[in-house]
Amino acid sequence: MPSTLDGRLVVAISSRALFDFEEENHVFEASDDHAYMQLQLARLEQPARPGVAFSLVRKLLAFNEAGTPPRVEVVILSRNDPVSGMRVFRSAQHFGLPIERGVFTRGQSPWRYLKPLAANLFLSANEADVRSALAAGVPAARVATHAAHASEAHPHEVRIAFDGDAVLFSDEAERVFQQQGLGAFQHHEREHAALPLAAGPFKPLLQALQQLQHSPGQTMRLRTALVTARSAPAHERAIRTLMDWHIEVDEAMFLGGLPKGAFLREFEPDFFFDDQTGHVESAAGHVPAGHVAAGVSNGG
Repeated sequence: MPSTLDGRLVVAISSRALFDFEEENHVFEASDDHAYMQLQLARLEQPARPGVAFSLVRKLLAFNEAGTPPRVEVVILSRNDPVSGMRVFRSAQHFGLPIERGVFTRGQSPWRYLKPLAANLFLSANEADVRSALAAGVPAARVATHAAHASEAHPHEVRIAFDGDAVLFSDEAERVFQQQGLGAFQHHEREHAALPLAAGPFKPLLQALQQLQHSPGQTMRLRTALVTARSAPAHERAIRTLMDWHIEVDEAMFLGGLPKGAFLREFEPDFFFDDQTGHVESAAGHVPAGHVAAGVSNGG
């Protein structure tokens, strides 16, 4: 029987999102891929340091328990060359990450392999690859490689936070806000409170995560949060939309435009997704964060 990833939460991740390859990347940008390959080969026995998305990956993989079918699959999907890919796998092995699959494309965009992987999420440091993935219908985010690493306060709980408009939800309401202002936005959302918002790019991921949340492992749990600039009365449509989707989140923060970073610092997520670079930067000072290049704020 051929192998299959059916029934698993599949996370595709680039080398720079999982490990700290920033120094090596500077060599690549300053010279060529041959110098980069030689440097990675010279450091083959030196495990790379954990990157911004390392905690998320490590904890998700911990949902896989001995004696039961795997529930999570992590695949390296990288512009690295195959030689440099050896160091990626060596580093994963050093940290005890059971990652077995990888696709290395030596400078070419790897997004086209997301569909055969049936990926639920793609994390990359390359914005062009993220935009291509989103255009293909795959939840994707550009990892802020300078962001703070996740807290170690919750070793047995994966914590993920999402923005609402243009991430979990469509950018319908965000367009009203940008074109007509806050008053029109509040009026629009009050008038449409009972009408569910259309799905945003990350609804499929939240749905997939619910399977882990509703059937936690022996040691691992999942906690989710909605962190949005919305405030009352616009909060009601967001809540009703999640109810209509039969999706639950554990925490909801309606911040009315307050900076998100301090609130995320208290929630301590393993990752936060937002469509606006300002919010990503606010978050990155405290937690791992990624930019979802979707919706009107990103030229959509």
